[in-house]
Amino acid sequence: MAIRIFNDLTRQKEEFVPLEPGKVTFYTCGPTVYGYFHIGNGRSFVAPDTMRRYLTYRGYEVKFVQNFTDIDDKMISRANERGITVKELAEEMIAAYFEDAKALNILPADIHPRATEVIDDQIAMIQELIDKGYAYAVAGGDVYFRVARKEDYGKLSGKNLDDLVAGASDRVDPDDRKEHPFDFALWKGQKPGEPAWEAPWGAGRPGWHIECSAMARRYLGETIDIHGGGEDLIFPHHENEIAQSEACNDKPFARYWVHGAFLNIEGEKMSKSKKNFFTTRDILQQYDGEVVRYYLLNAHYRTQLDFRRELVEQAKTGYERLKNTVANLKHHAQAATVKQMTPDETEALGELSKARQRFVEAMDDDFNTAGGIAVMFDLAREINTRVTPGSSAEFAQGALALIKEFGDVLGLLQKTEEPAADLDAEIQALVDARQAARKAKNFAEADRLRNELNERGIILEDTPQGMRWKRK
Repeated sequence: MAIRIFNDLTRQKEEFVPLEPGKVTFYTCGPTVYGYFHIGNGRSFVAPDTMRRYLTYRGYEVKFVQNFTDIDDKMISRANERGITVKELAEEMIAAYFEDAKALNILPADIHPRATEVIDDQIAMIQELIDKGYAYAVAGGDVYFRVARKEDYGKLSGKNLDDLVAGASDRVDPDDRKEHPFDFALWKGQKPGEPAWEAPWGAGRPGWHIECSAMARRYLGETIDIHGGGEDLIFPHHENEIAQSEACNDKPFARYWVHGAFLNIEGEKMSKSKKNFFTTRDILQQYDGEVVRYYLLNAHYRTQLDFRRELVEQAKTGYERLKNTVANLKHHAQAATVKQMTPDETEALGELSKARQRFVEAMDDDFNTAGGIAVMFDLAREINTRVTPGSSAEFAQGALALIKEFGDVLGLLQKTEEPAADLDAEIQALVDARQAARKAKNFAEADRLRNELNERGIILEDTPQGMRWKRK
């Protein structure tokens, strides 16, 4: 079986064949660190993280790079508002990114370059573009890319320069220094009070687009396998990355382009003016990070997703079923009196393991996480039927390892609960009495004892693998 990816460059699903057999170079656009990233960004970060996990699961050696844009107009403005330096703002927000990303079980990239760490690389690329006639410097120290010189400009977004100009009207700032209205900045001349670096055409700072091209080239090479990001980056950011990288390197920039769809809030586009703008940090104050990740993955990454609280609550309930299966299996593996699997259990575990093929088939189809999650639920139902109070510890452990295997790929079921401390004698006596009442079919007494335990902070759960308890 082969992984198939919907390539936004060709607008079709293609078999994934990396440049170098067994290895994958993967670049994805990270945050501009002027504030906490919003929940839509969260989806854009969770998707490539899951793709990377799955490629690794399928045996590829993945080199994964996610950048930080730590210098741009928004950062300068926000730093000035707060009365701190751009560098101080970047340090604070990068730390916050890692904190929130960890809550969503997003693995750190192999390399997290910052735009300000590769200024020399950006200057070198800009000079190469000037030398080749693809870029030009103007008064004031700015340098622009000649979009009209790149004959296939627009091949990713499907946009045509003539149509763009005709439809731009007042949306493009007039600048007499530009040769074409859509020429974009590679370098911005220094303005009073702004951070700046020395360059042959004058002190200033890089434009947004050249930052990613330079970082991708430095850490992954002139041609990379996969480039990811949110669909809002297709134009102009990724289009401009392609133009400048291919003009500079005379090679294809990225072979597969993958973009996650927008996330709306309660049916509307997220907007501060509508007061429906939520950072991931806002959401994490109300929901566990794994629940949020599960919700985001329960729709295909190219499908528009609506973030509604009632749907998140439903996701929370559904995810709890998976967690309960895992908790029950852990409990059974510890409490089972029979340790070794029987021949029948060995055969049953083999039947359960057939879920692996179904999981791979789902995920091979353009990283269909919703299909992968559906396989996990089917597996959980089978496990709950097959693992009974008389099952062996080894059988429970095998079933647990299987469902955790899929969870590891999706970044789910990662949290390990601390083992519960033993109950004190009085509480244990109530638990034993409740179990005795159930055995005697005195259900009224059993319910009374269960309620009393609940009032004392002990929740009893009757599972197919037996009774277990946890604290509130």
